[in-house]
Amino acid sequence: MIERTTKLRNQRSGRRKPLTRFAQQLNAEWKRLGLLRQADTLVVAVSGGADSTALLLALHELITAKKFSVRLVVAHLDHGLRPMGKKDAEWVSKLATKLGHVFVTHRAAIRQTKHLRKDNLEQAARRKRYEFLQQTASEQNSYIVLTAHTLDDNAETILMRLLRGSAAEGLSGMEAVRPLGGDSQTLLVRPLLSWAKRSDTQAYCRLRRIEPRIDEMNEDERFTRVRIRKQLLPLMASFNNRIVETLSRTATLLREDAAVLATEANELLLRAMIDPPAGQKIAALDVETLAQAPVAIRRRALRRWIAIGCGDLRRLEMVHILGVERLLDGSVGGRVAELPNRALIKRKRGWLQLHVKNG
Repeated sequence: MIERTTKLRNQRSGRRKPLTRFAQQLNAEWKRLGLLRQADTLVVAVSGGADSTALLLALHELITAKKFSVRLVVAHLDHGLRPMGKKDAEWVSKLATKLGHVFVTHRAAIRQTKHLRKDNLEQAARRKRYEFLQQTASEQNSYIVLTAHTLDDNAETILMRLLRGSAAEGLSGMEAVRPLGGDSQTLLVRPLLSWAKRSDTQAYCRLRRIEPRIDEMNEDERFTRVRIRKQLLPLMASFNNRIVETLSRTATLLREDAAVLATEANELLLRAMIDPPAGQKIAALDVETLAQAPVAIRRRALRRWIAIGCGDLRRLEMVHILGVERLLDGSVGGRVAELPNRALIKRKRGWLQLHVKNG
């Protein structure tokens, strides 16, 4: 009764309804990121789950309160992996329409195409999702795509990479702002990443009286991420009940350190580069320059060089980098280190050559 009376008084006095705490925190984070420009179009990825639904609802709340002056485009990809995928798309479409925002959707066929890039199912779905978001952003003239990754998602990602033996860059977790693709001018922004937990998004959806969709694949423990979420993180929480926040803080420290090392590695790479040999498109590297560099910087430089030549670092492991480093010993040429995807590095006299086989 008191709440209803307050609402009526606000309406009579012309005062706007106060922002919820969730929307206030989103607004504060957006200001901290410093990315909003008036009259921009924002593409927001919405699956229908609690996290992305909460992000959409909070953005709408800020627009209604005139904190934001933007056009929202709600983007939904049906991966074609679940029987309920079509109903999820319909649900998101109805919510977007009810709120008065543009809705864009696409249905992919992940299972039929994933073998083309030798990805696992999760990697293939992620690749297709970002391709769809990039296309949507281009068509809608938006330079920002929003996703609803939370502190929990970041913690799960860090632990997945730790189990795989990642270096500092991998253990740095997700970035709040990064290019959507390698050469893309579109920014991928995760405005919930530094402050919102999954419990926060669920509570906000309840407050807004919206029941989000349930993805049964999030309960399937055949996926490593799900086992980490349901088994490993609860066990770690028994030692530290703020383990999610602790992992995020550690990742931030590692990211700061990794950024300094990356700068030095790029400088080393520039010093070591030699004009491409005849018939080669990729610059060779001077062995002596590499051999004299600190190990941590040298390995980052080698990874960067391989990424430039091969296009990515998929399936590249520490054993491959160690194999390349063995080529730096002594003065004998003619030796070879094999890399994934039929690429290889040859030592010829005093330099290294990267050979990438097509097909």
